[in-house]
Amino acid sequence: MTMNDKRHIHLIGICGTAMASLAGMLKQRGFHVTGSDAAAYPPMSDFLASLDIPLSQPFAARNLDPHPDIVVVGNAISRGNLELECVLDQRIPFCSLPQILHDEFLRGKDVLVVAGTHGKTTTTSMLSWIFYSAGLQPSFLIGGIAENFGSSFQLGQGKHFILEGDEYDTAFFDKGPKFLHYFPGSVILTSVEFDHADIYKDLDAVETAFKRLVNLVPGRGRIVALDAGESVERCVARAFCPVERYGIGKNATWQVTKLRLDPARTSWSVLRSGEPWADLEFSLAGEYNVLNATAAAALASGCGIPREAIASALKSFKSVKRRLEVRAQVNGITIIDDFAHHPTAIVGTLKALRSRYPGARLWVILEPRSNTLRRNVLQHDLARSLAAADEIVVANVFKSESIPENERMDVAALVAEVQKQGRRARIVPDADEIVQIVAPEMRSGDVVAILSNGGFGGIYEKLPQRLKSISGGAVGQHPLKASAKA
Repeated sequence: MTMNDKRHIHLIGICGTAMASLAGMLKQRGFHVTGSDAAAYPPMSDFLASLDIPLSQPFAARNLDPHPDIVVVGNAISRGNLELECVLDQRIPFCSLPQILHDEFLRGKDVLVVAGTHGKTTTTSMLSWIFYSAGLQPSFLIGGIAENFGSSFQLGQGKHFILEGDEYDTAFFDKGPKFLHYFPGSVILTSVEFDHADIYKDLDAVETAFKRLVNLVPGRGRIVALDAGESVERCVARAFCPVERYGIGKNATWQVTKLRLDPARTSWSVLRSGEPWADLEFSLAGEYNVLNATAAAALASGCGIPREAIASALKSFKSVKRRLEVRAQVNGITIIDDFAHHPTAIVGTLKALRSRYPGARLWVILEPRSNTLRRNVLQHDLARSLAAADEIVVANVFKSESIPENERMDVAALVAEVQKQGRRARIVPDADEIVQIVAPEMRSGDVVAILSNGGFGGIYEKLPQRLKSISGGAVGQHPLKASAKA
């Protein structure tokens, strides 16, 4: 499918993080790129605007006039979409994101894939920054905006292509995981848990997907895998390449020791096969980020990057947009945006905030929006996770009508379970009500974690403005980025 002349490529669902990044890569290659989505919101809408890529909204058949040479159909797009129906009716050539990514960009590259239930975006960003800082000119594609680069992609002259490998399905016509299209030379496996309840029946189905990824890694490659959890163990058990484990346990090839989580800095040491290897530090919070960084360091070392270069890169690593991103400070109230999608990730987020802001009253404002959180399958785990905060506010389930009632998360039951654990929890239906009701209760020293993987009704802008109007204080960017998490 490789196209060498300047042709028109249209992306349906262009505001997805990976789709927007692909759009930028295609434009850089010289293609005429357009796209459409139902509704755009930052950071990807701003990102597309900065690239001068035309964005049409909402979806409409007229967005395909004149007909593009090929249409990339995002994996969030299903039958009934006005543009997809036009593509099928008019026989316009189409493909998936992983397919065009493989054909146009991955051929001839040494592909390094970061996969796992948690930590993918941050670990991919760290690995890319290490390779870039070491002068290797990598290409990369990340499911978020890496702040060191101000971008989610780069086309470098080096031999490596570093890629966030998503286990979500590929397209309406291809229900296999995206990462099976990437044919990696090496893989980082950060974790394996049940997630994406809309497409995976159970944990066994999730494990099967990761086992297939492991089975693609050639004997000359390597796998760097978390040294925790039976699921990861099962997934790497039949690998045909060397497997190196990282973690806190003594059996890990790359063992984290001497971990210090200070309010402004995190430091730790790494033992390699029981011998001192490196002392590392960065400004991010959270034990999970130490594990992410150790995984990136291990794979980078395996690719020949000196430990001094790895340590230097991690020390200057910043963050990823929407991963514990400090959005504003209003009269001592810190407002943080985090891309929460799973109870385990929420636990890591709240633990990181406790270490970064010791003694603060910690608020969680949750929008159940991911396809897992909108369902009741992990509802008890979610209640335990939320109870790590002091004040818990839960909005209504996003587009609840699209989830069968017997599968839908019961917000009232969730809140009741959190209350049983001695925490103050309540339901406030939407962003506007939350801003009106909750803002007057906040006081200087509070830390407010807004957890959603979407736009959440503009709450990220509305809450600081409401606090400002109440207090007369100025909204200002906090000087310290709290952390990052995928």
